[in-house]
Amino acid sequence: MSTDDKNRAIAAAILPLVGGAGNITSVAHCMTRLRLGLRDRSLVRDEALKALPSVMGVVEDDTYQIVLGPGTVARVTPEFEALVAEAPKPAASADELAAQGAALKEARKAKNATPFKLFLRKIANIFVPLIPALIGCGIIAGLNGLLVNLGWLPGVTPALAAIASGFMALIAVFVGYNTAKEFGGTPILGGAVAAIIVYAGVAKIEVFGQALSPGQGGVLGALGAAVLAVYVEKWCRRWVPESLDVLVTPTLTVLVSGLVTVFGLMFVAGEVSQAIGDFANWLLENAGAGAGLLLGGLFLPLVMLGLHQALIPIHTTLIEQQGYTVLLPILAMAGAGQVGAAMAVYLKLPRNSSIRRTIKSALPAGFLGVGEPLIYGVSLPLGRPFVTACVGGAAGGAFVGLFSMLGDKVGSTAIGPSGWALFPLLDGNKGLGATIAIYAGGLLVGYLVGFVATYFWGFSRELIEEFDVDTDAGAGTAPVAAGNTPPPAVGTPEPEPAKV
Repeated sequence: MSTDDKNRAIAAAILPLVGGAGNITSVAHCMTRLRLGLRDRSLVRDEALKALPSVMGVVEDDTYQIVLGPGTVARVTPEFEALVAEAPKPAASADELAAQGAALKEARKAKNATPFKLFLRKIANIFVPLIPALIGCGIIAGLNGLLVNLGWLPGVTPALAAIASGFMALIAVFVGYNTAKEFGGTPILGGAVAAIIVYAGVAKIEVFGQALSPGQGGVLGALGAAVLAVYVEKWCRRWVPESLDVLVTPTLTVLVSGLVTVFGLMFVAGEVSQAIGDFANWLLENAGAGAGLLLGGLFLPLVMLGLHQALIPIHTTLIEQQGYTVLLPILAMAGAGQVGAAMAVYLKLPRNSSIRRTIKSALPAGFLGVGEPLIYGVSLPLGRPFVTACVGGAAGGAFVGLFSMLGDKVGSTAIGPSGWALFPLLDGNKGLGATIAIYAGGLLVGYLVGFVATYFWGFSRELIEEFDVDTDAGAGTAPVAAGNTPPPAVGTPEPEPAKV
């Protein structure tokens, strides 16, 4: 079977299990998940969906999210959209399905629609689309640095430097465009206002007695400028006569928000961005081991609550300022703890073939930093192993943080990847070899401590009796079928663009 046929087969297997084409209102995907808007949630056959070999798990939030893994989801989504488009549309069923599912949909939205989480979701929606470019440019930057250090291909390295740096030089424009789009304004106006920040001519402008620098304020300034532009635009739409709207509204939007950006936002955002960078450096230089312990240990709970999204603009600001974020390698240790815990569960439950199959199939993705199958299929349903996995993450984070205290910084030139997938994106202040060695050491510590903590303290006698049973008799492939613990995926806030 060709790759295209395989991806179409996966899409064709999923479609009837989510209620068919008539039950789909929207289709999208992120790094690992197919995200579906549904008319009627009750039509979804959860257990049959989880039983598909290509499905790693499901998560329910404001959309129904099917975990397919990196790479696969980007290829299956177009096939799924094509199947939905090709399917015949029933004449009257859409309204009926919408009426049936409206109450369920509203209840789910209300559950997770706190103002703070909605704000974080908007922030994530601004930055997550930028991750592929950050990854691509980050890998090219790393390759270019290696070639420069080795003295190879001197005629090519300047071109690679330009390719790697072009996106970061203009990232404020993309942030402004996405911000205006997310907050309900005209995207191109948000991009136009944000472009002021990176325009070389701002160096001729003085604010508070200081000359501005191109790029001052960075992504935070671009975000603030675009939000302001949205509010100015909305005000104009309400008060400007329709006959003048096409001329007056864009002019006033760019002029007013542009002046505020130049004479206020760039300076303020620049100070805030500098403070973020200084604090991150100070924290790791003076309390690196303790900070790594807390960050590595608490990252998985933050992901479960959806609060990790608040870190995305901080990562981006650090990358823009320093060329890499020193926080991501520490946070990636949470995934190492998860892998170690899963290996211990595999040994502690020798008779539960269902959980062992789940671990065997999910471990490769876990090593590459995609921890969701292990979280939702293994550690979280079992309870205590989730806690011991966090202990492993804390130990790995403390290891990396300790070296920051000793002067060896470990950073990532992009966000998104984790685990072994982060190696091509590593950068630091003491050479690539030392950086790779420290990060690899942190992963090993996370694996080892996660394994030991789970093996010796992750199971009570009751938990062993409940889960160490033969599950082959009922062929179900649901990871935790033997106990009374409910599947954790339903109602769990979304944990993305941050992978562990």
